[in-house]
Amino acid sequence: MAGDGKSSVFGDQAGSAELLWGGRERPSRGPKPALSLDRITRTAIALADIGGLGAVSMQRVAGELDFTKMSLYRYVPGKTELVALMIDTAMGEPPAGRADATGHAPDGWRAALREWAGQLSAVFARHPWLLGATVGPRVMGPNELGWTERAVAALAGTGLTGGEQLDAVLVVSGHLRAIGQVSASMGVGSARASEPEQVMSAALNELLVGRSDRFPALAAAVASVEADAAGRGQALEFGLERILDGLESYLSARAAGS
Repeated sequence: MAGDGKSSVFGDQAGSAELLWGGRERPSRGPKPALSLDRITRTAIALADIGGLGAVSMQRVAGELDFTKMSLYRYVPGKTELVALMIDTAMGEPPAGRADATGHAPDGWRAALREWAGQLSAVFARHPWLLGATVGPRVMGPNELGWTERAVAALAGTGLTGGEQLDAVLVVSGHLRAIGQVSASMGVGSARASEPEQVMSAALNELLVGRSDRFPALAAAVASVEADAAGRGQALEFGLERILDGLESYLSARAAGS
């Protein structure tokens, strides 16, 4: 992999690609290192888990490790590269999906994709800062690419083209991100609430007091949610199942047409 930042397709993010994919050499001069990329990265992740990505700086990480900021630069060029390492480490390797002798999911693509979505959603819940950190042009690391590989593999043999497989995974992951962002912004998991619908309903109820005539459909929907306790906490599952329904309907229509 080219590492000069000019010949690499990643341009000014070539340094991140080198770190993520093993192209950067370890420090070779001086005494035996007391630091490591893994230790630096996990310290940064711990800071982000508590205070968000804004709480992470080279200076802050160095202080947590009781080293100087210059010591960190022997391992990682800057925060951009550090965040790339944080993302891939926090994502972790995707849990192994079940497969039969042919390499396909024994319960079918739908069950495999549902299982994958639940596991990825749990990662976003553990590290809410990932939602913002993974937006925009950047280099994906081997762990993150492994998650995508597993989802695409679940759709192998369905009859979807390669582009359709990638698009389907993008739609599912987009739904997970949307729910994760709502949950993070509303303090889900804190003392405030345990489900996004719970906080959203409370906020909407307050806003709609004395205004139900102006927003009748919204007021009726919120009242229905409040009355149906069994229907709460299903935003992730409801949307996911409708996406999978759409894929299944599309595949059935294609099979019937052929």
